[in-house]
Amino acid sequence: MFMDKNKKSFAAKKPAEPAKSAPTVKIGEFAFGKENYRLMLIGLFFITIGFLLMIGGGSDDPKVFNYELFSFRRITLAPILILAGYVIEIFAIMKKPKD
Repeated sequence: MFMDKNKKSFAAKKPAEPAKSAPTVKIGEFAFGKENYRLMLIGLFFITIGFLLMIGGGSDDPKVFNYELFSFRRITLAPILILAGYVIEIFAIMKKPKD
């Protein structure tokens, strides 16, 4: 058999490095800390308030248009609160809990 000079033989391999151990997790610990859960509840509160602010504005009579449907509260404030709530939720999930 012919062997290319540039190729190394299998016997000349470096010994394998020991595998890095994963961080130890104590059994019975939660994935999130107390602050993470507090931030999640705050985010859920913002989302709930945003959806509650969007409720209503309809008309009992379908022939009468209610301009309250396009109020600042429903068009601007409520979506901002909902998006802020989702940002808080993402931050709460990504935040590393303190040991």
